[in-house]
Amino acid sequence: MGKPTGFLEIERHDRGYAPVAERLKHWNEFVVPLPKSELQAQASRCMSCGIPFCHQGCPVNNQIPDFNELVYRDQWREALDNLLSTNNFPEFTGRICPAPCEASCTLNIPDTPVTIKSIECQIIDRGWEEGWIKPEPSERGTGKRVAIVGSGPAGLACAQQLARAGHATTVFEKSDRVGGLLRYGIPDFKMEKHLIDRRVRQMEAEGVIFRTNFEVGSMVSVQRLLDDYDVLVMANGAEDPRDLEVPGRELKGVHYAMEFLTQQNKRNAGDDEAQAAPTGTINAKGKHVVVIGGGDTGSDCIGTSNRQGAASVTQLEIMPQPPVHENKALTWPDWPLKLRTSSSHQEGVERDFAVVTKRAIGKDGQVTALECARVEWVAGDDGRLQMREIEGSTFELKADLVFLAMGFVGPTKAGVVEQSGVALDPRGNVKATVANYQTSQPSIFACGDARRGQSLVVWAIREGRQCARAVDEFLMGSSKLPR
Repeated sequence: MGKPTGFLEIERHDRGYAPVAERLKHWNEFVVPLPKSELQAQASRCMSCGIPFCHQGCPVNNQIPDFNELVYRDQWREALDNLLSTNNFPEFTGRICPAPCEASCTLNIPDTPVTIKSIECQIIDRGWEEGWIKPEPSERGTGKRVAIVGSGPAGLACAQQLARAGHATTVFEKSDRVGGLLRYGIPDFKMEKHLIDRRVRQMEAEGVIFRTNFEVGSMVSVQRLLDDYDVLVMANGAEDPRDLEVPGRELKGVHYAMEFLTQQNKRNAGDDEAQAAPTGTINAKGKHVVVIGGGDTGSDCIGTSNRQGAASVTQLEIMPQPPVHENKALTWPDWPLKLRTSSSHQEGVERDFAVVTKRAIGKDGQVTALECARVEWVAGDDGRLQMREIEGSTFELKADLVFLAMGFVGPTKAGVVEQSGVALDPRGNVKATVANYQTSQPSIFACGDARRGQSLVVWAIREGRQCARAVDEFLMGSSKLPR
């Protein structure tokens, strides 16, 4: 290591945020990068720990100690090459990945992990600024054609790898712009969309063809694609949202989170209101907002509501409040269950835990309140925790807008999934193993959320890369693409 005593001499210092009052006025990113010298000092904290547990935490197998060392030694170009050897899109993961690598860092035992995510992000950002990142087209084509359904991180990673292997690759996207939930599910204040556009331009120069506003299963059948292409890759995500099956669900003002987030992202992209909100505008200005669901999507609804000028925002979570600090002896180096406070939480929200929604109350067809109750989780006869309502705990919560951010139950079945005839696993995802990503239909592969269910962007990139290698092996008999 460049500085074996760095972790003893230098305290952890991560990127900061612009003040809340300032960042609520706009939709741009508000993370303040570290100065170059400070980032190098942070990289020097990476210790020679013998077993780099951060590798276990990183799904894309980033060589974290290596690029930390290179940054510390001011070898940024080499650090970029190292990073891109395992991760197609570090500018995405460096912004929206929850950094399981840092949870696995040996220095996380005393709660001072290396600032891996920040280092990764600033390596790739500098790479773009310096003009080091160029298209990498294949020198020759293989004559094989691959169709990829879905342009989220899994589809994009798979497409880029296959194009670089020489295959003629076409990505079909049902929306008007490339990116999937990266584009319309992630608010601009977390990741600005010019980052996606920049990658699309690079991939087009590498030979990838993008077909937007093109829904497979509707505008073209799966069989037609199989007739025209050697392989079909299903990277269509897990977009079937979990619903709230309670009385009053049909009231106006109760929406899936993605309806809300997509509208605002379309406005930020320059679409007029008719394009952004063809089924009606959802706006939190001056309203009492309730977000049901305690995950990242719920957090994104909070940040978006506050920027629109909500009168109040409340977030409900059905599970008990987790501990502020995990028991390291029980959890490290695995991802811990702990209370996580996002930048959106810091901008203003009332959080309530162990609460179940019993019904939505309305007037003249418009939601006005939620009837809720407090619950406790007790062990059942089989040892599993079961929810039990606490007697006499019912209460009402004022609500002009309710956003359902309770996750997704798998890929949408109508269209490409049903037409493909592929087998599904017990959870309703497309059945395929990580050994070859091949479905029950020999020429159809699946990766990302469509295969594994709702997950992280970093897992999607990993699966897209590994699926690309599997497809390359299927088409050519062997592959030089990395897993």
